[in-house]
Amino acid sequence: MEIKQVINEGKTALGIELGSTRIKAVLLDITAGYKPIAAGSHDWENRLEDGLWTYRLDDVWTGLQTSFRNLSSDVKKQYGVNLITVGAVGISAMMHGYLVFDKDGRQLAQFRTWRNTTTEKATVVLTDKFKFNIPLRWSIAHLYQAMLNKEDHVKDINFITTLAGYVHWKLTGKKVIGIGDASGMFPVDSDSLNYDSAMLDQFSALVSPYNFNWKIKDILPKVLAAGEDAGVLTDEGALLLAPGGSLNAKQSSIPLCPPEGDAGTGMIATNSITERTGNISAGTSIFAMIVMEKNLSRVYPEIDIVATPAGKSVAMVHGNNCTSDIDAWVRLFREIADLSQPVKMSKPAFYDALYFKSLEAEGDCGGLLAYNFFSGEPLAGVDEGRPLFARLADSNFTLANFMRTILFSALGTLKLGIDILEKEQVRIDSLLGHGGFFKTKEVGQRFMAAAFNAPVSVMDDSSNQGLSAEGGAWGIALLAAFLLQNKNEKLSLEKFLAEKVFVRLASVKLEPNPDDVKSFNIFMDRFSAGLKIEKSAIENLTRR
Repeated sequence: MEIKQVINEGKTALGIELGSTRIKAVLLDITAGYKPIAAGSHDWENRLEDGLWTYRLDDVWTGLQTSFRNLSSDVKKQYGVNLITVGAVGISAMMHGYLVFDKDGRQLAQFRTWRNTTTEKATVVLTDKFKFNIPLRWSIAHLYQAMLNKEDHVKDINFITTLAGYVHWKLTGKKVIGIGDASGMFPVDSDSLNYDSAMLDQFSALVSPYNFNWKIKDILPKVLAAGEDAGVLTDEGALLLAPGGSLNAKQSSIPLCPPEGDAGTGMIATNSITERTGNISAGTSIFAMIVMEKNLSRVYPEIDIVATPAGKSVAMVHGNNCTSDIDAWVRLFREIADLSQPVKMSKPAFYDALYFKSLEAEGDCGGLLAYNFFSGEPLAGVDEGRPLFARLADSNFTLANFMRTILFSALGTLKLGIDILEKEQVRIDSLLGHGGFFKTKEVGQRFMAAAFNAPVSVMDDSSNQGLSAEGGAWGIALLAAFLLQNKNEKLSLEKFLAEKVFVRLASVKLEPNPDDVKSFNIFMDRFSAGLKIEKSAIENLTRR
């Protein structure tokens, strides 16, 4: 079919993902390989307000509307038609955090994102009670910490959800959530595809002395697996996406798939949802997701147990910080370079030049040390951020050594968790990387393979027309397409991805270089030993 006809007839799937620095909208042609045919985006940033990392909900809607408007403009520019309908919609966003509302839908407290690490007391109690690791950023940790803090709003809670669940609710009127996103709110059961009932009862008993008029099972969103009906776009929802009324919800009865978190869409976008497969997302934050064959032997505070969008159990190693410190140093170097160069290099070329310089470094990085902690890192045992660079007087302070140190530091916290999975003999057949860390060809991929001491693949953009750049927005659009597929032909999500989508896509695989593995291990010895320096900086380096 001609793309114009595909668009006019709504044979498309729209995916929108609210990432930490960008909101991205992608439109897929579901008749020809599920590849993107148009895109739009909007840049945004979290705010540090009253000591908490947050986004204002007005900014959520401004960003969504701008992304959709830019997508519609892209459709018009490329194909000469107006985007008035789509076949299905999917909403994704950063997992975890705390969004609570009263019975009238009023927001009760500031949106607390995944980046906040202020819930230590709650996580200690809940992990001990459940015998299941509850990380600092999980929604249930934020809720219980608000109780421990005696925050007045808690008594009025009628609904708690994630950012994706919130947007989906406003677009459809449905208080539902995909099981992958749900698994970052409260522990889920992969057999029942629902919240763990025993833990719900344990939590209810724990908080019963507060005598609130709500029960935890009643304020959480309903859990849905991939392919299940999650409602349709309402007239009000259509106007929230397209305030001018260009999107006709009534005419098309546009269905939405269950809203998912960015971890789940990363699994979809990398076809990492079967046992012994995994993916690594390396952007503002960094995490590795490994689909397990069996449960771990015990509880590890460093390892989150979440779920694929189909409900399979996943070991998640999560670091709050990855590329922010790299970006900060590159901006500084760019300022210096711009002083001396009459012709400025493009931003991508400048990044590439610095990344490739790291390949010239000495095996021990010249004895340099760095921590990229803009915010706290539970894996490393630090609850605040202090980006830090250190060296001895006789360290070999060269640009190559510095860049390798900075790039290695972005992987340091991830490696601490990976070592645990190795001891648990979690088997991995394939890993696929995505995110800004991999944008420079080969370098990020090569260093990640060294960290895992395992082969790492990335999407081959030369063959796939830049598909990896669409990331999670493409992943949630595929889940929307799977919803449509399920109405005509019943396939498992695994088969849908393997037989309908990835069968046509190419990737580039890189085996670990033994010298890189040795170099990274030397750096990690220094990184682990130097954590005392980082903790001292938190205690002593403050604004006066």
